[in-house]
Amino acid sequence: MFELILLAPVHEVETLSDALDALDALSVSVEDADAHTPAEQALFGEPGMPPPKAGWERSRIVSLFASEALARDAASVLVAQDFFSGCQLVAIQAVPEQDWVRLTQSQFTPVEITPEFWIVPTWHEPPAQARQVIRLDPGLAFGTGTHPTTRMCLRWIAANGAPALSTVRYALPTEESGFPGDGPAENDASARDRSGAGKSLGRVLDYGCGSGILAIGAAKFGATGIDAVDIDEAAVESTRANAEANHVSLQTGLPDKAVGSYQTVLANILATPLRVLAPLLCSHVEKGGHLVLAGILERQADELKAAYLPYCQLEVHDADDGWILMTARF
Repeated sequence: MFELILLAPVHEVETLSDALDALDALSVSVEDADAHTPAEQALFGEPGMPPPKAGWERSRIVSLFASEALARDAASVLVAQDFFSGCQLVAIQAVPEQDWVRLTQSQFTPVEITPEFWIVPTWHEPPAQARQVIRLDPGLAFGTGTHPTTRMCLRWIAANGAPALSTVRYALPTEESGFPGDGPAENDASARDRSGAGKSLGRVLDYGCGSGILAIGAAKFGATGIDAVDIDEAAVESTRANAEANHVSLQTGLPDKAVGSYQTVLANILATPLRVLAPLLCSHVEKGGHLVLAGILERQADELKAAYLPYCQLEVHDADDGWILMTARF
């Protein structure tokens, strides 16, 4: 495999990308050429809405070709075009052979939610101080604990749910043993109920569950009667599998699975669908219950407050790297 790397101004990004696609590039990616410098620019977009820009003022376009000859032929064609004026050929280089499984795994290390609550991939040993652990590997569905919105939701769950019942040392699973330390003894909701812990979460709805990480976190912190729903069948299956791997009990399915009222309603989606879903989500929160919303940029706080004003008083509860967590008590 060979990479063809170009620099281009923003107004030529789309033209170059289309041309590379026509020249049989296997993939084309656009990056900020000024990333990790003071000139770096943040671009955010949402599903169903046009992107703010096709690229950055100085965009780095990286295309992948099956051979060096194809990459060089593509470069020769592009530099001869009128639209290439103002663009620059940076490099044609071989892509090093990689152990992609090992490389992917190296990018996902244990994620600290609180000093005692961690998200840990199955190929890692949990930290010694971890009293509560969610075992989760990256997959097709959103939610591995690395994104600020997920971390803020899990912090809220940890702060409002039951404390860990005991300190548990976790070991890597074996085929025979499963996940030591993640078994029913530590996560039994009935044991928490007998102790009186975890009642602040109560019955929980995770709307737009993705990988199921929030629903699993709620189960780990004493929630009972958890429904995790998503419009994506792949997310539903991912949630079911992750719940089984973590030895927690929950119901998962499409949104029509959400029935009745809940003490806690969680929705980590994006601002636009959250605005549309305001009447539905609020209708599921029982009196005295909590609504917890994420996937919201700081600049979108007022929009969300206005959308939910007929139903509740949303407030900013947490902030992390440009994202916010908004909550309301009913």
